[in-house]
Amino acid sequence: MPSTTRVPSADTPPVPSASPASPASSTPRFGANYTPSQGWFHHWLDFDIDAVRADLDAIAALGLDHIRVFPIWPYFQPNRTLIRPRAVEQLVALADAAAERGLDVNVDGLQGHLSSFDFLPAWTQTWHRRNIFTDPDVVEGEVAYLRTLAAALADRPNFIGMTIGNEVNQFSAGPHPDPDRITQEQAGEWLRRVLAACEEGAPGKLHLHAEYDAAWYQDDQPFTPAQAARLGGATAVHSWVFNGTAQRHGREGVATAHHAAYMIELSKAWADDPHRPVWLQEVGAPAPLIPAEHAASFTGATVQAALDCADVWGVTWWCSHDVSRGLADFPELEYSLGLLTNDGQVKPGGEALARIAEEWRGREYAPAVRATAVVVDDSTSARSACAPGGAVFDAFMGLVADGVRPTTVLASRADDSAHLAARGIREVVRAGEVG
Repeated sequence: MPSTTRVPSADTPPVPSASPASPASSTPRFGANYTPSQGWFHHWLDFDIDAVRADLDAIAALGLDHIRVFPIWPYFQPNRTLIRPRAVEQLVALADAAAERGLDVNVDGLQGHLSSFDFLPAWTQTWHRRNIFTDPDVVEGEVAYLRTLAAALADRPNFIGMTIGNEVNQFSAGPHPDPDRITQEQAGEWLRRVLAACEEGAPGKLHLHAEYDAAWYQDDQPFTPAQAARLGGATAVHSWVFNGTAQRHGREGVATAHHAAYMIELSKAWADDPHRPVWLQEVGAPAPLIPAEHAASFTGATVQAALDCADVWGVTWWCSHDVSRGLADFPELEYSLGLLTNDGQVKPGGEALARIAEEWRGREYAPAVRATAVVVDDSTSARSACAPGGAVFDAFMGLVADGVRPTTVLASRADDSAHLAARGIREVVRAGEVG
């Protein structure tokens, strides 16, 4: 879910860079991040499978094929050595209800952070304050938790796999008010450890991690683009245009419509596999930057641009249902991001995504090769050049406005003929060369 406050050593088992479940589909997947209509994610406290089934009926009726599900970490693991069996059973029941409706399920484990609220267990806070990325006992608790959730779902055919957590990188640096600071090396060690736990619980499934865009745009962020594009079975992209894009370029600007596509292509610069799957795992139409009457056109333009990129595993919209106005203290934009209203009525954005999913059903997915690449600095201390208003971002969007279909390439690979050929790149340009 959007981080609305954002601004632009023990030995561990090896984690494969891809799993058998990970190759991009011949036709991209279409899904929704499941936000329960009753009680939001607090529904786990008063779990009602009939209410869940009604929500899933509405999602399936849009023609979508998967959901992303969010257990709340402290509800499921209130003590470091207590993973509540009843909570795990309810998660499995939700997955089974989804299967009955033809919906596959991805599960985010460490929630973590959702819609401006942090949900961390008491055993990591205040009197028990410990770094969630480096404290050995905390990490062992996380490993046990992730392995348990993965194992509980491993035999379900509709279980896609685990995402480690929702934008966990926001806990590691500013602008979080109380971050658990780590180095880039510690971030990598932690990711390998928790991804391995998911693989142990559910071998061969698609396990990945997901960061908000600071990993790509923020110079001092310890979670890096290389980690995002090389660890786990796919690269997750969370594209939100309230990060300065829509403010600079307006609701109908080229950069606003192409922000998700830009992030997909930016990830390709850092990937070792030229055909690594990229999952547009979060994207939405945040009001008032995208007013309600423009949500449908923004949805259509964003998805069209994203699916003009190769190797897209799927598009998972944020979110299924609006947040109830009966719930207090959410940032205003959070209340209206749903494809459906809180009482289950389809909104214009939902109608647009349903049309797109229907149009793509059975359609050949073969976007043309992007032959022009903008050079990206390898240094993680130069990431702000890729952020909205940065030189790389502006060069990319300038090319798009001129009718070019650009991608990106690392500076260290800009003269690597084998790498360029593998990606179909014939022209390399630097930001200062784009007029």
